[in-house]
Amino acid sequence: MVVTGRMVLVATAAAVVVTIVWPSWLGVLLTSALICALGAIDRALTANSADVVLQRAELSVLRLGAATEIELTVTNTGARTVRGRLWDDWPDSAGATDREHRLALTPGHRVRLRTALAPTRRGDRTAGPVTLRLLGPLGLAGHQFRRRVPARVRALPAFRSERLLAGKVKRLQHLEGRNLADLRGQGTEFDSFREYVPGDDVRTIDWRATARATDVLVRTWRPERNRQVLMLLDTGRISAGRIGAGTRLENAIEAALLLGSLAAAGGDSVGLLAYDREVRTEVRGGTGRGVQPKLMHALAGVFPALVDTDAEGMVRAAVRRARRRSLIVWFTSLDGAAVTENLLPVLPVLAERHRVLIVSVTDPEIAAAATDRDGLPALYRAAAAESRIAEQAVLQESLRRMGVAVIAAAGPDVPGALADEYLELKQSAAL
Repeated sequence: MVVTGRMVLVATAAAVVVTIVWPSWLGVLLTSALICALGAIDRALTANSADVVLQRAELSVLRLGAATEIELTVTNTGARTVRGRLWDDWPDSAGATDREHRLALTPGHRVRLRTALAPTRRGDRTAGPVTLRLLGPLGLAGHQFRRRVPARVRALPAFRSERLLAGKVKRLQHLEGRNLADLRGQGTEFDSFREYVPGDDVRTIDWRATARATDVLVRTWRPERNRQVLMLLDTGRISAGRIGAGTRLENAIEAALLLGSLAAAGGDSVGLLAYDREVRTEVRGGTGRGVQPKLMHALAGVFPALVDTDAEGMVRAAVRRARRRSLIVWFTSLDGAAVTENLLPVLPVLAERHRVLIVSVTDPEIAAAATDRDGLPALYRAAAAESRIAEQAVLQESLRRMGVAVIAAAGPDVPGALADEYLELKQSAAL
Protein backbone atom coordinates (compact mmCIF):
# COMPACT_ATOMS: atom_id res chain seq x y z
CA MET A 1 0.00 0.00 0.00
CA VAL A 2 1.18 3.51 -0.84
CA VAL A 3 -0.09 6.87 0.35
CA THR A 4 0.01 10.15 -1.51
CA GLY A 5 0.75 13.73 -0.63
CA ARG A 6 -2.99 14.29 -0.40
CA MET A 7 -3.13 11.84 2.51
CA VAL A 8 -0.35 13.78 4.22
CA LEU A 9 -2.32 17.01 3.81
CA VAL A 10 -5.44 15.39 5.28
CA ALA A 11 -3.41 14.13 8.25
CA THR A 12 -1.88 17.58 8.76
CA ALA A 13 -5.31 19.23 8.68
CA ALA A 14 -6.63 16.67 11.17
CA ALA A 15 -3.71 17.36 13.50
CA VAL A 16 -4.44 21.10 13.42
CA VAL A 17 -8.14 20.47 14.20
CA VAL A 18 -7.30 18.17 17.10
CA THR A 19 -4.80 20.64 18.50
CA ILE A 20 -7.19 23.61 18.38
CA VAL A 21 -10.71 22.14 18.68
CA TRP A 22 -10.38 18.83 20.47
CA PRO A 23 -7.03 18.63 22.28
CA SER A 24 -7.37 15.18 23.87
CA TRP A 25 -6.34 11.58 23.35
CA LEU A 26 -9.85 10.73 22.27
CA GLY A 27 -9.64 13.32 19.49
CA VAL A 28 -6.32 11.85 18.36
CA LEU A 29 -7.75 8.33 18.27
CA LEU A 30 -10.91 9.30 16.41
CA THR A 31 -9.15 11.40 13.76
CA SER A 32 -6.51 8.70 13.31
CA ALA A 33 -9.24 6.09 12.88
CA LEU A 34 -11.00 8.31 10.33
CA ILE A 35 -7.82 8.80 8.32
CA CYS A 36 -7.06 5.09 8.34
CA ALA A 37 -10.62 4.30 7.29
CA LEU A 38 -10.43 6.73 4.37
CA GLY A 39 -7.13 5.20 3.29
CA ALA A 40 -8.49 1.66 3.54
CA ILE A 41 -11.63 2.53 1.60
CA ASP A 42 -9.62 4.29 -1.10
CA ARG A 43 -7.29 1.30 -1.38
CA ALA A 44 -10.21 -1.10 -1.61
CA LEU A 45 -11.70 0.89 -4.48
CA THR A 46 -8.38 0.93 -6.40
CA ALA A 47 -8.18 -1.09 -9.62
CA ASN A 48 -6.46 -4.45 -9.35
CA SER A 49 -3.07 -4.99 -10.94
CA ALA A 50 -4.39 -8.04 -12.81
CA ASP A 51 -6.85 -5.79 -14.64
CA VAL A 52 -4.03 -3.79 -16.27
CA VAL A 53 -2.64 -5.33 -19.47
CA LEU A 54 0.59 -3.92 -20.94
CA GLN A 55 1.78 -4.59 -24.51
CA ARG A 56 4.44 -3.24 -26.86
CA ALA A 57 6.71 -4.25 -29.74
CA GLU A 58 9.69 -6.31 -28.64
CA LEU A 59 12.21 -4.71 -31.04
CA SER A 60 12.54 -1.21 -32.45
CA VAL A 61 15.33 -0.24 -34.84
CA LEU A 62 16.85 3.12 -35.64
CA ARG A 63 20.17 4.55 -36.72
CA LEU A 64 22.55 6.11 -34.27
CA GLY A 65 21.89 9.84 -34.06
CA ALA A 66 18.17 9.47 -34.81
CA ALA A 67 15.27 9.34 -32.36
CA THR A 68 12.26 7.09 -32.07
CA GLU A 69 9.20 6.58 -29.89
CA ILE A 70 8.41 3.34 -28.10
CA GLU A 71 4.68 2.81 -27.84
CA LEU A 72 3.26 1.09 -24.75
CA THR A 73 -0.37 0.03 -24.88
CA VAL A 74 -2.22 0.03 -21.53
CA THR A 75 -5.60 -1.74 -21.44
CA ASN A 76 -8.08 -1.72 -18.55
CA THR A 77 -9.87 -5.07 -18.52
CA GLY A 78 -11.46 -4.62 -15.08
CA ALA A 79 -14.64 -2.96 -13.80
CA ARG A 80 -12.91 -0.06 -12.01
CA THR A 81 -11.27 3.03 -13.39
CA VAL A 82 -7.49 2.85 -13.52
CA ARG A 83 -6.01 6.00 -12.00
CA GLY A 84 -2.40 6.75 -11.19
CA ARG A 85 1.02 7.06 -12.78
CA LEU A 86 3.27 4.91 -14.95
CA TRP A 87 7.08 4.99 -15.22
CA ASP A 88 8.82 3.38 -18.19
CA ASP A 89 12.39 2.47 -17.20
CA TRP A 90 15.25 2.52 -19.75
CA PRO A 91 19.06 2.61 -19.40
CA ASP A 92 20.65 6.05 -19.44
CA SER A 93 22.41 5.30 -22.74
CA ALA A 94 19.00 4.90 -24.40
CA GLY A 95 18.44 8.65 -24.01
CA ALA A 96 14.86 8.20 -22.81
CA THR A 97 12.63 11.22 -22.22
CA ASP A 98 8.93 11.54 -21.30
CA ARG A 99 9.09 8.33 -19.31
CA GLU A 100 6.41 9.30 -16.76
CA HIS A 101 2.73 9.17 -17.75
CA ARG A 102 -0.58 9.81 -15.98
CA LEU A 103 -3.30 7.19 -16.17
CA ALA A 104 -7.05 7.76 -16.11
CA LEU A 105 -8.53 4.78 -17.91
CA THR A 106 -12.18 3.82 -17.70
CA PRO A 107 -13.22 0.13 -17.83
CA GLY A 108 -12.75 -1.55 -21.20
CA HIS A 109 -10.63 1.24 -22.67
CA ARG A 110 -6.98 1.44 -23.70
CA VAL A 111 -4.41 4.15 -24.16
CA ARG A 112 -1.12 4.30 -26.07
CA LEU A 113 1.73 5.92 -24.18
CA ARG A 114 4.92 6.95 -25.99
CA THR A 115 8.44 7.21 -24.59
CA ALA A 116 10.99 9.06 -26.73
CA LEU A 117 14.39 7.39 -27.16
CA ALA A 118 17.60 8.78 -28.67
CA PRO A 119 20.41 6.24 -28.03
CA THR A 120 23.91 7.62 -27.61
CA ARG A 121 25.74 4.39 -28.51
CA ARG A 122 25.33 1.55 -30.98
CA GLY A 123 23.83 -1.74 -29.92
CA ASP A 124 20.80 -3.06 -28.10
CA ARG A 125 19.22 -1.36 -25.10
CA THR A 126 16.84 -3.50 -23.06
CA ALA A 127 13.92 -1.91 -21.27
CA GLY A 128 13.68 -2.16 -17.51
CA PRO A 129 10.47 -2.94 -15.62
CA VAL A 130 7.38 -0.77 -16.02
CA THR A 131 6.32 0.66 -12.66
CA LEU A 132 2.66 1.47 -12.04
CA ARG A 133 1.21 3.26 -9.04
CA LEU A 134 -2.59 2.90 -8.98
CA LEU A 135 -4.70 5.12 -6.73
CA GLY A 136 -8.27 5.08 -5.50
CA PRO A 137 -10.99 7.61 -6.41
CA LEU A 138 -10.07 9.84 -3.42
CA GLY A 139 -6.42 9.97 -4.43
CA LEU A 140 -5.31 9.17 -0.87
CA ALA A 141 -3.93 5.63 -1.12
CA GLY A 142 -3.33 2.83 -3.55
CA HIS A 143 -0.76 0.21 -4.43
CA GLN A 144 2.38 0.01 -6.56
CA PHE A 145 3.75 -2.87 -8.61
CA ARG A 146 6.22 -3.61 -11.39
CA ARG A 147 5.65 -5.49 -14.60
CA ARG A 148 8.20 -6.82 -17.09
CA VAL A 149 7.23 -5.91 -20.65
CA PRO A 150 10.04 -7.14 -22.95
CA ALA A 151 11.34 -4.48 -25.33
CA ARG A 152 14.62 -3.61 -27.02
CA VAL A 153 15.78 -0.72 -29.10
CA ARG A 154 18.64 -1.39 -31.50
CA ALA A 155 20.83 1.51 -32.57
CA LEU A 156 22.41 0.67 -35.91
CA PRO A 157 25.61 2.36 -37.13
CA ALA A 158 24.99 5.87 -38.39
CA PHE A 159 26.47 5.05 -41.85
CA ARG A 160 27.12 8.68 -42.75
CA SER A 161 29.14 7.61 -45.78
CA GLU A 162 25.95 6.29 -47.39
CA ARG A 163 25.76 9.62 -49.19
CA LEU A 164 28.66 8.37 -51.36
CA LEU A 165 26.97 5.12 -52.30
CA ALA A 166 24.78 6.35 -55.15
CA GLY A 167 27.70 7.96 -56.99
CA LYS A 168 29.91 4.88 -56.54
CA VAL A 169 27.17 2.54 -57.75
CA LYS A 170 26.60 4.71 -60.82
CA ARG A 171 30.31 4.56 -61.61
CA LEU A 172 30.26 0.79 -61.14
CA GLN A 173 27.33 0.45 -63.52
CA HIS A 174 29.19 2.58 -66.05
CA LEU A 175 32.17 0.25 -65.80
CA GLU A 176 30.01 -2.83 -66.27
CA GLY A 177 28.19 -1.27 -69.21
CA ARG A 178 31.34 -0.75 -71.22
CA ASN A 179 32.58 -3.31 -73.72
CA LEU A 180 36.00 -3.97 -72.22
CA ALA A 181 37.53 -6.19 -74.85
CA ASP A 182 40.97 -5.74 -73.35
CA LEU A 183 39.89 -7.57 -70.21
CA ARG A 184 39.80 -10.96 -71.86
CA GLY A 185 41.35 -13.74 -69.83
CA GLN A 186 41.13 -15.25 -66.42
CA GLY A 187 38.77 -13.48 -64.08
CA THR A 188 36.35 -12.13 -66.72
CA GLU A 189 32.95 -13.18 -68.03
CA PHE A 190 31.65 -13.30 -71.60
CA ASP A 191 29.36 -10.37 -72.39
CA SER A 192 28.39 -10.20 -76.08
CA PHE A 193 29.57 -10.14 -79.69
CA ARG A 194 30.43 -7.08 -81.76
CA GLU A 195 31.92 -6.41 -85.19
CA TYR A 196 35.67 -6.59 -85.57
CA VAL A 197 37.46 -3.25 -85.93
CA PRO A 198 41.14 -2.73 -86.78
CA GLY A 199 43.28 -2.92 -83.67
CA ASP A 200 41.27 -5.66 -81.95
CA ASP A 201 43.19 -8.68 -80.72
CA VAL A 202 42.68 -11.44 -83.28
CA ARG A 203 42.46 -13.91 -80.44
CA THR A 204 39.09 -12.42 -79.52
CA ILE A 205 37.56 -13.43 -82.88
CA ASP A 206 34.85 -16.05 -82.52
CA TRP A 207 35.10 -18.07 -85.74
CA ARG A 208 31.93 -20.06 -85.20
CA ALA A 209 29.86 -16.91 -84.73
CA THR A 210 31.65 -15.33 -87.72
CA ALA A 211 30.73 -18.33 -89.89
CA ARG A 212 27.05 -17.81 -89.11
CA ALA A 213 27.20 -14.03 -89.72
CA THR A 214 28.14 -11.76 -92.58
CA ASP A 215 30.81 -9.90 -90.57
CA VAL A 216 33.79 -10.88 -88.46
CA LEU A 217 32.65 -10.99 -84.82
CA VAL A 218 34.74 -10.70 -81.69
CA ARG A 219 33.88 -11.60 -78.15
CA THR A 220 33.56 -8.85 -75.55
CA TRP A 221 34.07 -9.35 -71.86
CA ARG A 222 32.98 -7.66 -68.68
CA PRO A 223 34.34 -7.79 -65.15
CA GLU A 224 33.29 -10.96 -63.40
CA ARG A 225 30.41 -10.36 -61.00
CA ASN A 226 30.08 -13.33 -58.73
CA ARG A 227 33.30 -12.68 -56.84
CA GLN A 228 33.68 -13.13 -53.11
CA VAL A 229 34.57 -10.20 -50.86
CA LEU A 230 35.40 -11.05 -47.26
CA MET A 231 35.93 -8.21 -44.79
CA LEU A 232 37.96 -8.91 -41.65
CA LEU A 233 37.33 -6.49 -38.83
CA ASP A 234 39.99 -6.38 -36.12
CA THR A 235 38.14 -5.76 -32.84
CA GLY A 236 41.17 -6.04 -30.55
CA ARG A 237 42.50 -3.31 -28.31
CA ILE A 238 44.05 -1.45 -31.25
CA SER A 239 40.57 -0.78 -32.59
CA ALA A 240 39.71 1.16 -29.41
CA GLY A 241 42.13 3.97 -30.26
CA ARG A 242 40.47 7.37 -30.52
CA ILE A 243 40.43 8.88 -34.00
CA GLY A 244 38.70 12.23 -33.98
CA ALA A 245 35.27 12.01 -32.37
CA GLY A 246 35.10 8.21 -32.57
CA THR A 247 37.26 5.13 -32.34
CA ARG A 248 39.27 3.39 -35.03
CA LEU A 249 36.60 0.68 -35.06
CA GLU A 250 33.80 3.20 -35.69
CA ASN A 251 35.63 4.51 -38.76
CA ALA A 252 36.31 0.98 -39.97
CA ILE A 253 32.62 0.11 -39.65
CA GLU A 254 31.70 3.10 -41.83
CA ALA A 255 34.12 1.93 -44.52
CA ALA A 256 32.97 -1.70 -44.27
CA LEU A 257 29.33 -0.70 -44.73
CA LEU A 258 30.12 1.34 -47.84
CA LEU A 259 32.28 -1.36 -49.39
CA GLY A 260 29.79 -4.10 -48.56
CA SER A 261 26.87 -2.17 -50.07
CA LEU A 262 28.88 -1.31 -53.19
CA ALA A 263 30.17 -4.84 -53.72
CA ALA A 264 26.68 -6.28 -53.27
CA ALA A 265 25.37 -3.83 -55.88
CA GLY A 266 28.13 -5.08 -58.18
CA GLY A 267 26.93 -8.66 -57.90
CA ASP A 268 29.71 -9.86 -55.60
CA SER A 269 29.17 -12.12 -52.62
CA VAL A 270 29.89 -10.12 -49.46
CA GLY A 271 30.87 -11.59 -46.11
CA LEU A 272 32.15 -10.11 -42.86
CA LEU A 273 34.02 -11.47 -39.87
CA ALA A 274 34.66 -9.45 -36.69
CA TYR A 275 37.39 -11.12 -34.66
CA ASP A 276 39.91 -10.53 -31.89
CA ARG A 277 40.44 -13.80 -30.01
CA GLU A 278 37.05 -15.17 -30.98
CA VAL A 279 34.36 -14.44 -33.51
CA ARG A 280 32.35 -11.43 -32.37
CA THR A 281 29.95 -11.38 -35.28
CA GLU A 282 29.72 -12.86 -38.74
CA VAL A 283 27.81 -12.28 -41.96
CA ARG A 284 27.84 -15.09 -44.45
CA GLY A 285 28.28 -14.30 -48.12
CA GLY A 286 25.26 -12.58 -49.64
CA THR A 287 24.36 -10.43 -52.61
CA GLY A 288 21.81 -7.78 -53.48
CA ARG A 289 19.96 -5.26 -51.38
CA GLY A 290 19.70 -7.50 -48.36
CA VAL A 291 23.42 -7.27 -47.62
CA GLN A 292 23.39 -3.75 -46.19
CA PRO A 293 20.73 -4.43 -43.51
CA LYS A 294 22.53 -7.65 -42.53
CA LEU A 295 25.82 -5.80 -42.11
CA MET A 296 24.24 -3.00 -40.11
CA HIS A 297 22.46 -5.36 -37.72
CA ALA A 298 25.55 -7.51 -37.31
CA LEU A 299 27.82 -4.53 -36.59
CA ALA A 300 25.40 -2.78 -34.25
CA GLY A 301 26.67 -4.66 -31.21
CA VAL A 302 30.37 -4.91 -32.08
CA PHE A 303 32.71 -3.04 -29.73
CA PRO A 304 36.47 -3.14 -29.12
CA ALA A 305 37.76 -5.84 -26.79
CA LEU A 306 40.75 -4.89 -24.65
CA VAL A 307 42.83 -7.89 -25.72
CA ASP A 308 45.56 -8.46 -28.29
CA THR A 309 44.18 -9.81 -31.53
CA ASP A 310 45.06 -13.37 -32.45
CA ALA A 311 46.14 -12.78 -36.05
CA GLU A 312 46.77 -16.46 -36.72
CA GLY A 313 43.29 -17.33 -35.49
CA MET A 314 41.78 -14.67 -37.73
CA VAL A 315 43.64 -16.02 -40.77
CA ARG A 316 42.48 -19.56 -40.01
CA ALA A 317 38.90 -18.34 -39.71
CA ALA A 318 39.20 -16.42 -42.98
CA VAL A 319 40.67 -19.40 -44.86
CA ARG A 320 37.82 -21.63 -43.68
CA ARG A 321 35.26 -19.15 -44.99
CA ALA A 322 36.95 -18.20 -48.27
CA ARG A 323 37.33 -21.47 -50.12
CA ARG A 324 37.95 -19.88 -53.51
CA ARG A 325 40.03 -16.89 -54.52
CA SER A 326 38.55 -13.79 -52.90
CA LEU A 327 39.23 -10.19 -52.08
CA ILE A 328 40.19 -10.12 -48.39
CA VAL A 329 39.82 -6.65 -46.88
CA TRP A 330 41.49 -6.52 -43.48
CA PHE A 331 40.67 -3.53 -41.27
CA THR A 332 43.49 -3.10 -38.78
CA SER A 333 46.23 -0.70 -37.72
CA LEU A 334 49.69 -0.13 -39.15
CA ASP A 335 51.35 0.23 -35.78
CA GLY A 336 54.90 -1.04 -36.03
CA ALA A 337 54.80 -3.77 -33.40
CA ALA A 338 51.36 -4.99 -34.42
CA VAL A 339 52.43 -5.37 -38.05
CA THR A 340 55.83 -6.98 -37.52
CA GLU A 341 54.71 -9.36 -34.78
CA ASN A 342 51.19 -10.21 -35.92
CA LEU A 343 50.54 -9.36 -39.58
CA LEU A 344 53.80 -10.04 -41.41
CA PRO A 345 54.12 -13.68 -40.26
CA VAL A 346 50.59 -14.64 -41.35
CA LEU A 347 49.90 -12.47 -44.39
CA PRO A 348 51.78 -14.71 -46.86
CA VAL A 349 49.24 -17.46 -46.16
CA LEU A 350 46.42 -15.19 -47.28
CA ALA A 351 48.31 -13.45 -50.07
CA GLU A 352 49.17 -16.78 -51.67
CA ARG A 353 45.54 -17.74 -52.18
CA HIS A 354 43.66 -14.43 -52.17
CA ARG A 355 44.01 -10.79 -53.07
CA VAL A 356 44.60 -8.99 -49.78
CA LEU A 357 43.89 -5.35 -49.03
CA ILE A 358 44.92 -3.83 -45.69
CA VAL A 359 42.87 -0.82 -44.57
CA SER A 360 44.24 1.36 -41.79
CA VAL A 361 42.64 4.41 -40.21
CA THR A 362 45.32 7.02 -39.55
CA ASP A 363 45.19 9.76 -36.95
CA PRO A 364 44.96 13.23 -38.57
CA GLU A 365 46.44 14.75 -35.43
CA ILE A 366 49.75 13.05 -36.21
CA ALA A 367 49.88 14.65 -39.66
CA ALA A 368 48.98 18.02 -38.13
CA ALA A 369 51.67 17.67 -35.46
CA ALA A 370 54.29 16.93 -38.13
CA THR A 371 53.73 20.34 -39.73
CA ASP A 372 53.68 22.37 -36.51
CA ARG A 373 57.16 23.75 -35.77
CA ASP A 374 56.14 26.72 -33.61
CA GLY A 375 58.25 26.48 -30.46
CA LEU A 376 60.52 23.85 -28.95
CA PRO A 377 57.75 21.57 -27.54
CA ALA A 378 55.99 21.60 -30.91
CA LEU A 379 59.28 20.80 -32.62
CA TYR A 380 59.74 17.69 -30.47
CA ARG A 381 56.17 16.62 -31.25
CA ALA A 382 56.80 17.20 -34.96
CA ALA A 383 59.92 15.00 -34.82
CA ALA A 384 57.98 12.21 -33.13
CA ALA A 385 55.17 12.55 -35.67
CA GLU A 386 57.64 12.46 -38.58
CA SER A 387 59.19 9.33 -37.14
CA ARG A 388 55.77 7.68 -36.87
CA ILE A 389 54.85 8.62 -40.44
CA ALA A 390 58.16 7.31 -41.77
CA GLU A 391 57.72 4.05 -39.86
CA GLN A 392 54.28 3.55 -41.38
CA ALA A 393 55.63 4.32 -44.86
CA VAL A 394 58.27 1.61 -44.46
CA LEU A 395 55.64 -0.88 -43.30
CA GLN A 396 53.39 -0.05 -46.23
CA GLU A 397 56.24 -0.61 -48.66
CA SER A 398 57.03 -3.94 -47.03
CA LEU A 399 53.41 -5.03 -47.42
CA ARG A 400 53.27 -3.93 -51.05
CA ARG A 401 56.38 -5.99 -51.82
CA MET A 402 54.49 -8.99 -50.49
CA GLY A 403 51.69 -8.28 -52.97
CA VAL A 404 49.40 -6.78 -50.33
CA ALA A 405 47.70 -3.49 -51.20
CA VAL A 406 47.40 -0.87 -48.47
CA ILE A 407 44.97 1.97 -47.89
CA ALA A 408 45.93 4.36 -45.10
CA ALA A 409 43.78 7.45 -44.72
CA ALA A 410 42.24 9.69 -42.09
CA GLY A 411 38.95 8.48 -40.63
CA PRO A 412 36.45 10.44 -42.78
CA ASP A 413 38.42 9.68 -45.96
CA VAL A 414 38.66 5.91 -45.51
CA PRO A 415 35.22 4.90 -46.90
CA GLY A 416 35.66 6.87 -50.13
CA ALA A 417 39.26 5.71 -50.62
CA LEU A 418 38.30 2.07 -50.08
CA ALA A 419 35.36 2.30 -52.50
CA ASP A 420 37.60 3.86 -55.15
CA GLU A 421 40.17 1.08 -54.71
CA TYR A 422 37.45 -1.52 -55.15
CA LEU A 423 36.27 0.17 -58.36
CA GLU A 424 39.85 0.25 -59.66
CA LEU A 425 40.15 -3.46 -59.02
CA LYS A 426 36.88 -4.03 -60.82
CA GLN A 427 37.95 -1.95 -63.79
CA SER A 428 41.25 -3.76 -64.14
CA ALA A 429 39.66 -7.18 -63.55
CA ALA A 430 42.15 -7.70 -60.74
CA LEU A 431 39.62 -9.37 -58.47
